[in-house]
Amino acid sequence: MRLTLPTHFSHRALALALLATTAIGAAEMLPYQAQAALSPAVAASHPQGFADLVEQVSPAVVRISVMEGGPEVVQDGAVPSKRQAPPRQRDQAQRDQSQREQGRPRAMGQGSGFVIDASGYIVTNFHVAGQATQIKVTLPDGTELPAKLVGGDQRTDLALLKVESPKPLPTVNFATGADPRVGDVVIAVGNPFGLSATVTSGIISAHGRDLGSGPYDDFLQTDAAINPGNSGGPLFDMAGNVVGVNTAIVSPTGGSVGIGFAIPAELASKVVAQLKDGGQVQRGWLGVELGPNGEERTGAKVVAVQRESPAARAGLRPGDVIVEADGGQIADGRSLARQVANHAPGSALKLAVKRSAATLDMQVTLGTLPTEG
Repeated sequence: MRLTLPTHFSHRALALALLATTAIGAAEMLPYQAQAALSPAVAASHPQGFADLVEQVSPAVVRISVMEGGPEVVQDGAVPSKRQAPPRQRDQAQRDQSQREQGRPRAMGQGSGFVIDASGYIVTNFHVAGQATQIKVTLPDGTELPAKLVGGDQRTDLALLKVESPKPLPTVNFATGADPRVGDVVIAVGNPFGLSATVTSGIISAHGRDLGSGPYDDFLQTDAAINPGNSGGPLFDMAGNVVGVNTAIVSPTGGSVGIGFAIPAELASKVVAQLKDGGQVQRGWLGVELGPNGEERTGAKVVAVQRESPAARAGLRPGDVIVEADGGQIADGRSLARQVANHAPGSALKLAVKRSAATLDMQVTLGTLPTEG
């Protein structure tokens, strides 16, 4: 990247700018010296930044480069979007297609990831590495290691990689317990636009964002700068725990405008655990189609029941409104989908169902959610 002065920026203007900067520095000299004289206890109560935290977590954040990925892998590790890709990405896609037709290999893109196990397990996004045929991981010290895909889950956009390292790798952990609150400070570490080990900070802006990318959307929103190449990287809390996996942005320009999204740690940790154990995610299956709730403010309204499904065997009917699952309130169809998906196939799920004026208690033995195919 080359930085240049604007052509209309004269040497005289530059000198004036430098003088203005010097003058401001002189004006601020006295309060700065006064601050330096504060006692250690008072100074400690006014932290200057996140340097200690960054030093702690950065060694576990890696760069991921992929070759010959599928259609969901986007140049620069940019996130897939319902919106049209920026012109630069469209042009690159056309060049890549031309190279494919001529039989030449091509680099599909790059993203970020983080190590969760010292033996070499790395979390990233499915859209970064889930359909790649060649994957390379670059550690913070510059070491390059080939990686293999352990497993991926397109529904939640998560993937797990494995590298073989001659020495144990630094790791970070998923946050456990309560979700981060709106307003909590977070930092993102990743490789935006290929700039390795970049750190940005912000806050949690919102919970439960639905981007229309799948039935399990429940994203954290943050104003920490998330850009193409940050995909798959970690979003940390102030204790150094991973509260989210950076995944998507809303942007009219293709760059950060302060609206980024991360997969919550609670969801990501469960998916990653299944990928590590068996290379795939198995979810419970109910077998209903859901629709608008009408006058009901909460609950998931059943508009159709699939034949020979667990729902059909349990006696669910079109028009039923599922208001509770395992004692937890169901707000809408998305919350029901997440609740069902959190149960293993073959497990029992207790439902409270409103039918006309009555509320019925039902128990469903869940099936296995069909594969993507």
